[in-house]
This record gives sequence, C-alpha cells and structure tokens, in this order.
Amino acid sequence: MNSMKNLNLKLHSLVIFRSLLSKPIIKSFMSLLEELGSNDIAAGVDAYCDFTSKLYDTGSNWSRCLLELALDDENTCVLLTAQGKSLSEFMSESLTRELAVLQEVSEVSCAQIQMIISTDIALPCWENEGIDIAAAYNDRLKQLHKKGYGIFAKHHVFSVNGNGELVPVSHPDTQRMNDLIGYENERRKVVVNTLALLDGMRANNILLYGDAGTGKSSTVKAIVNEYAEQGLRLIEIQKQRLHFLPDLMERLACNPLKFILFIDDLSFSSNDEGFTALKAILEGSVAARSQNVAIYATSNRRHLVKETFSDRAGDELHLADTLEEVSSLSARFGLTITFSKPDKDLYHSILEHLAQEYNLKTPLYKLVIQAEAFAIRNGGRSPRTARQFADLTRANELAAEKEENI
Repeated sequence: MNSMKNLNLKLHSLVIFRSLLSKPIIKSFMSLLEELGSNDIAAGVDAYCDFTSKLYDTGSNWSRCLLELALDDENTCVLLTAQGKSLSEFMSESLTRELAVLQEVSEVSCAQIQMIISTDIALPCWENEGIDIAAAYNDRLKQLHKKGYGIFAKHHVFSVNGNGELVPVSHPDTQRMNDLIGYENERRKVVVNTLALLDGMRANNILLYGDAGTGKSSTVKAIVNEYAEQGLRLIEIQKQRLHFLPDLMERLACNPLKFILFIDDLSFSSNDEGFTALKAILEGSVAARSQNVAIYATSNRRHLVKETFSDRAGDELHLADTLEEVSSLSARFGLTITFSKPDKDLYHSILEHLAQEYNLKTPLYKLVIQAEAFAIRNGGRSPRTARQFADLTRANELAAEKEENI
C-alpha cells in the first residue's frame, strides 16, 4: 500500500515529463493509486476498471503503452537535443530520475493492484513487458533525425488547416515507387534531389509540370513513403493557405527531420495574393531557407499563372516587365521536371504491366484495342487512364465469372 502511495507522489514530481500527467490514461492510473488508499472497495474497483478500459483502447500492454507515451512526448530535453544543444547537469539528472520513475510505473501489474483491492469479483487483467524504458528513450534521442518526436514520430504525412496548424493524415496514400510505371528518368531526378535533402545538402525546390494524370502527385507521395524511415516527412499545403508558409518554415527550421512542403495543382490568376507570397518564399525573402525543407509543387501550367491574350496586349506602360513578373515564379524553382502524355509504346507498356498486376484474363492484343478506345473517350493516354481502364476491366471480368458460376 505504501509503495503505491509513494509511486503516486513520484508521478506528481515529474518535471520533464510533466505533460504526461494530463494524458487521460495517466490521470486514470493516478486516480487508481489514490483510491487504493481508501477503504471503499467499490470506488477501488471502479477506478481499476476505468484505467483498464482506457488501456484497452490502446491494447493490453501497460509497459508498451507507457513507453510510447514517453517516446512521443515533446519535452524540453527532446527539443534541446534536436537543436544539437547539450542538457545541463540538473536536467540530465532529472531525466535519469524520471525515466526510473516511468520504469517503476510500467512494472505495476494487475495482480499487485487486485491484491490490494482484495475482492472476490473477477477483474480484467493487463500485461507487462520487460522493457528498459531508459535505454529505449536514450536510443530515440540518438535517432531524432530519423524517428522524429511528437506528432512527427507517429505520422509522416501532414496537412495545414485553416489556422495554420499541422494536422496528421492518419491514412495517407500508401503507394510506393515500385507501384509507378514509366517516367523513370523524370522520377530519378526527383529521387536524386530528395536524397540530397536527406543528406543535409541544399536541395532544389521542384516544379513537376505536365499533362494531367501522368503521375506528378503520385511521384511525390511515393517518394515520401519510400524514405519516411530515413526521416522524410511531407506537409501538404493548399494554395489559399500559402500565407502560412513563412511561419511554418520558421517552425521546421530547428527540426532534425527533413520536410517536403507539397503544393498540388498549383496555378494563380494574375492578381492572386498567393503569387507574391510564394515567390518571396522560394527566393527573395530576407530569411534564408532552411536546408531541411524543400518545396515540391505540381502544375499543369508551365508558368503557373493563367494568361490571356489581353494580358499581352494590355495598356500597361512597361509590358515587358509585367510579362517577366509572370514568368519569374516558375523560374525560381531550381528544378523543373516535365511529365508529358505517354506515347503509344509507353501507354501499351503501362497497360501490359497493369494486366500482369491485376491478373487480367483478356488477351493483351484485345486489351490494347479496348484501352486505346477508352483513352479516346476519357481525355487521351495517361497512366491514370490506363489504371482506370484496368480497374474497369478487372471489375467486368469478375462480374462475368460470377455469372458463369450461377
């Protein structure tokens, strides 16, 4: 009994990991420890089951749950280590002491608690695991450049909401580089630039320009999935939220991870406020761009700005300067990669690959004829069109098989 009371006091004394005390499961565990000191068996059972219920939401392993909470905690020690700064002697001592407290907490078993409650009612159980929390935590500190901390440790794809806050994408697109067909030379350039970013070199901002459905966005998403374990993260930001870019880049500057800021389907009207904002961020702002961040944008427009003939024949006094302003944004991307619609041979090659992937029964020569007709009806040849055709063909073949079996 006294040991549990003492353990509760140790939890209250946490400083570095103090934010853990606000976690619902930790609050529930501390409430359980407090109830163990009372003579109210019903209250003890209720506190026990409340804690167990919250634990079951994450699994049944208390040691593993507590370790994950500690690893994900965005505390002062993590932030200082991420910035390459040393901890003071007092902070190092506090960290060692608090990790020992968490170790002790992680070893509390359901049998210990049930013995104190002392009831004949059958209570649910949880499991413990022999985890060295201090060793695991110190290893994470050494791997911050790959594993990250806080939300960056649990997710690798994010979006920016209307308040400029980062929101994790719980179920991102899972495609990998091996899932993409064709455009090897174009994708190789993006990979080489991304590897430079991961190596801490100054990588180029990239504009992936070309026809719709050629795999520009898929390339960026697949690359992030491919190198997430090496410390790469993707943050998608919509055009109307580009004004959050300066603050976002400032927040990411000291993070040991590497980030791709992804702007999909980018284009501007001639009087769009985001045009000037993005132009300043790419090159021209007084703040230097951090070497852990690169901007990747996709667009169907080479110059990113919608132009009309009246724009070129307008009444502006210095028309050449205006036209130069229009083309200057795309020029500020260090690397522009063009994804053109596939020719006939590439389209057929993509189709053949998909036929094997989907295990289509229709002979290839028939698929080629049908796929060409499908492309004509759906905006022309593209990898997207080929995959849509393959999806439709597989669905038709499965439907035909079911009819035969009836």
